[in-house]
Amino acid sequence: MRLRLSIGDFSRMTHLSVKALRHYHDLGILEPVETDPYTGYRYYEPEQVPVAQVIRRFRDLGMPLDQVKAVLDAPDVPSRNKAIVVHLEHMQTELARTQATVAGLEALLEGPPRRMPVTLRSIPDADVVAIREVVDTADFAPWWMGAFDELRQTVAGDGAEPAGTAGALYPGQFFELDRAEVTAFVPVSRPVRSKGPASRVESLRVPGGEFAVALHAGPLEEVDRTYGALGTVVAERTIGIDGPIREYYLVGFADTDDQEQHRTEVCWPVFQTAS
Repeated sequence: MRLRLSIGDFSRMTHLSVKALRHYHDLGILEPVETDPYTGYRYYEPEQVPVAQVIRRFRDLGMPLDQVKAVLDAPDVPSRNKAIVVHLEHMQTELARTQATVAGLEALLEGPPRRMPVTLRSIPDADVVAIREVVDTADFAPWWMGAFDELRQTVAGDGAEPAGTAGALYPGQFFELDRAEVTAFVPVSRPVRSKGPASRVESLRVPGGEFAVALHAGPLEEVDRTYGALGTVVAERTIGIDGPIREYYLVGFADTDDQEQHRTEVCWPVFQTAS
């Protein structure tokens, strides 16, 4: 007769709580070898201890349970390793984001921000291909990446070339209410055909105007610092008007993965002044 371990003993041996073990059973991640049909007691065997310890380490690394299950259910070693690598790459991305946030916080704590060069510029109308959608700020990053990937693929698929710098329009509600229609766009010199009825891409004319412009250097996660400096100048000169703020991505993810090299122009709508 094979040795059976009560769920309590198994919990102590693996450092997984009874609640967690029951949850993993329900999800099919770690099932007991036997469940008493009358009492509902769960029983495990010693050979399951290493599996439980692997699960605990994956959870310590923040791996979602569906990915843990994918690793455990992998049919072979290459498939298992691929699932692990996907999570490690995600962790590296999150680590880089955390490091950038810490660096930005340290810079803010050093003292008041330096005055940022701000220029006044007339920006002409532009014919563009664009994607317009209502976006929550919580979902913005993946939407932004997906929108620009689709725009670039559409332009390239039609044999066209961008006629200017890619950008996006952000109405005030996006910042005030955490939800609004955002427009991502790529300027083009001629009409571009979208790929089929399922495509989100459309042709638009982005209106020009007068803008106070500041250059943001570095990751977009830190662009609020540039917004703050630019908005201060606009408020001091009392030249701000209603209208979406726009960003132009001079150097972005399409050019380099090194976010310290990214360069973004932030353009705040203003009325023209003599200064």
